[in-house]
Amino acid sequence: MIVFATYNIKGGVGKTAAAVNLAYCASLAGHRTLVWDLDPQGAAGFYFRIEPTVRDDLDHLLDKKHDLGAAICGTDYPNLDLLPADFSYRNLDIALNDLKKPTKRLEKLLAPLAATYDIVILDCAPHLSRVSENVFNVADWLLVPVIPTPLSVRAYRQLREFCQQQKLPVDKLLPFFSMVDRRRQLHCELVTNFAADHPEVLRSFIPYTSQVEKMGEQRAPVQTFAASSPGARAFAALWAAVCARTGLADGGSVPAGLDADGDD
Repeated sequence: MIVFATYNIKGGVGKTAAAVNLAYCASLAGHRTLVWDLDPQGAAGFYFRIEPTVRDDLDHLLDKKHDLGAAICGTDYPNLDLLPADFSYRNLDIALNDLKKPTKRLEKLLAPLAATYDIVILDCAPHLSRVSENVFNVADWLLVPVIPTPLSVRAYRQLREFCQQQKLPVDKLLPFFSMVDRRRQLHCELVTNFAADHPEVLRSFIPYTSQVEKMGEQRAPVQTFAASSPGARAFAALWAAVCARTGLADGGSVPAGLDADGDD
């Protein structure tokens, strides 16, 4: 089982859209895939049309008497399940602090699922916290969306510096650009300069596109309602880039000649 996390200390950069669409790409490639929504806003569940229930409550989730698998819900798509979040997740940091080995709890919860899933994607809230420490420990790779603005680039560098200070493996970080408008000179310059300074960046990016924004209206991965759009094609290309970088087999088919494309 390979664990990815969509993570950034900055909000509004497209973490949940990436988690949902990359999970859909993984499921299309035949991987048994689970998305665990760790954000109390529950946006991943919203996109998958799944509402949390009492079994998704934080106290129920962390109770040793209950199996994590009991809270998992099937989505409308084969090979793709969701562990939804509710607003009680806002207290997850506090709850973890009261446990033994608080930075290893998520790893312990996920371990029994290794025989059930090939890929787990953690959709994380934007902060540095006890939950973050758990994510750093359990995730094999951190997918970090970066939008082409100075503050977003700064946030990535702060995250990288934090990992170095805490002696966390920075080679887990897989940054990629999101919401890129190639018509803007600033966007193009930031993407180019960032790539020169950070060779770890994935070379596929997600364009600023209305179809990705419509995920909120459609409550579905963009590939399911606009399969030929630049946004859908870009997520397919990004998934292929993730597979190539991580050595994951079968990235699925990607439209020829696509790294990322302009707006629709």
